[in-house]
Amino acid sequence: MIPVMLMGTLLYGVKYTLPEYFCTFLVAGGVSSFALLKTSSKTIKKLANPNAPLGYALCFLNLAFDGYTNSTQDLLKSRYPKTNPWDIMLGMNLWGTIYNTVIMFVAPLLLSNWPYANGFEAVRFCQQNPEVAWDILMFCLCGAMGQNFIFLTISRFGSLTNTTITTTRKFMSIVISSVISGNPLSLEQWGSVVMVFSGLSLQIYLKWQRKKGRDHKE
Repeated sequence: MIPVMLMGTLLYGVKYTLPEYFCTFLVAGGVSSFALLKTSSKTIKKLANPNAPLGYALCFLNLAFDGYTNSTQDLLKSRYPKTNPWDIMLGMNLWGTIYNTVIMFVAPLLLSNWPYANGFEAVRFCQQNPEVAWDILMFCLCGAMGQNFIFLTISRFGSLTNTTITTTRKFMSIVISSVISGNPLSLEQWGSVVMVFSGLSLQIYLKWQRKKGRDHKE
C-alpha cells in the first residue's frame, strides 16, 4: 500500500488526502508489526544460509516494482479511459510469458551453466509424472479466475483499493492459520489486528461519506 502511494505521488503526481495516508499507515503498520512480533525461530532454523540483508533488499525491490506497476496501471486507466480490465490482464500476462520463456527455455540453451529455473526440467518432470497435468490445469484456471477479480478491481476502484484487499486477505490468512494451528497470539499481536481493522473501517467510512456527499449534491 505504501509503495503504491509513494510511486503514485513521486512519479505521476497523484494526490492523496491526509485521512487516506492515515488509513494506509494503520493497515500497513498493523500488518508489519504483527509480522515482526511473530516468533519465527523454527523458520530461521530451516534456512540453509540465513541472509537478512539480501532478504530485505529483495523485499524492497519487490515492493518498489509492485508500487511502480500499480501506479502505472492507474495512469494507463486515466489516460486511456476505454481500456478494459482484460486489456491490462492480457498485457501483463503476455509480457510475463515472454520474460519467463526467455529465462526458462532460451537462456538454458545459450548458457550451459545457467543457474536459475530450467523449463526443460519442468517439461521432463511432467512427462515422467503425467498425473500432475490435472493439478497444473486447476492451478491455471484458479489463477485466471482470480486475475479477473484483481483487474476488475483495479479498473473500477484503482490499485490502492486492490492492494488494500490483497494485503487484508494475506493478513487474515496468517491470523486464521495461527489460530487454527494452535499458536496463540500475544497481546501486542492482537493490538496489530486492531490497528489493521481500524484502518479498514476508517477507509470504508470515508468512502461512504464521500458517496453520501456526492449523492446529496445530485
